[in-house]
Amino acid sequence: MRKIFIAATKQNDGKTTVSLGIIRNLQEKFSKVGFIKPIGQRYLEEEGLKIDEDSILIEEVCGIKSGLKDMSPIAVEKGFTEKYIARPDKKNISDQIQNAFRRVSKKQDLVVIEGTGHAGVGSVFDHSNATVAKLLGSKVIIISSGGVGRPIDEIVLNKALFEREGVKVLGVIVNKILPDKFEKVSRLVRKGLERKGIDVLGTLPYDPLLARPTIEQILEETRFTVLCGKEYLERSVAKVIVAAMAPKDAMRYVTDDSLVITPGDREDMITGVLNCFQSSGEKRLKICGIILTCGITPDPSIMDLLEKAQIPVLLSKEDTYDVATCVHDLTVKIRPVDKEKIAAVVKLIKEHVDFNKILKGI
Repeated sequence: MRKIFIAATKQNDGKTTVSLGIIRNLQEKFSKVGFIKPIGQRYLEEEGLKIDEDSILIEEVCGIKSGLKDMSPIAVEKGFTEKYIARPDKKNISDQIQNAFRRVSKKQDLVVIEGTGHAGVGSVFDHSNATVAKLLGSKVIIISSGGVGRPIDEIVLNKALFEREGVKVLGVIVNKILPDKFEKVSRLVRKGLERKGIDVLGTLPYDPLLARPTIEQILEETRFTVLCGKEYLERSVAKVIVAAMAPKDAMRYVTDDSLVITPGDREDMITGVLNCFQSSGEKRLKICGIILTCGITPDPSIMDLLEKAQIPVLLSKEDTYDVATCVHDLTVKIRPVDKEKIAAVVKLIKEHVDFNKILKGI
């Protein structure tokens, strides 16, 4: 039975994106593909169980029915690390992971194992990614974000941690390379890593679609409230505009699907952005949503305009700077409802990853 452990040089390098794309493409070659994320740090409550959100995504999108608890045996909830340090029990965690993997892998042709963070994450409770990969007897693919010097440095460091545990690194996939630098970066990374004896299994261009949050995702990750337009929360955000200047100056920055952040008492700004329509003449706002800051709700006359605009309007008690920082720092995760993003991921992986080399290596 074939196994692949998907690791990364750090969080948010694209492990889940790559795992999803690899699984969907390998399902064309193998009838039975399994998945497990042994240790998860971002989890949801499902039927009273703490399940890593990536396992839920893979189950729904890829149709893998191995039991969510087995696909996500260890959830690192609040206080988990402190409890372990006080009363360490390495065997208990190892047993849970191995037993879950045995059930998940039963009768499968191939299992994709998703790690969490870089090779050393989990060391504090004796289960780093390198340790878990060794425990499950899997070879590793390392994911890194685009660039040249930093990715190569980080890949070499992570490879050393895996090899210290006796785990073979099959190769690397370099993700999120800026399109205008793709050919140059791809060439240099391949040449640089080849000097270190590391195979490059794929280089992936950055796709801005995958980084676009919806208004609903922003709402889920913050303490903002909905003033109106609740039925339009699935609008996606292509650009964020902090409208702290004069309205006529702010309008120059408005493009399709812009999210505007402005204080609730800036009635001039609110009315200004509501006059922005698609250049095609289609009666749809270029604005995909508005976040009003400082806890200020506009006058009834302005609220009436907002309700008629058919866009979501959120309210935050925080000031404009803090709201903009919060939105900027959001981690955008793919959800089962994001059909367009999922299709883009599958296509991206299919076109830029060498599956023949992967399958030959495992």
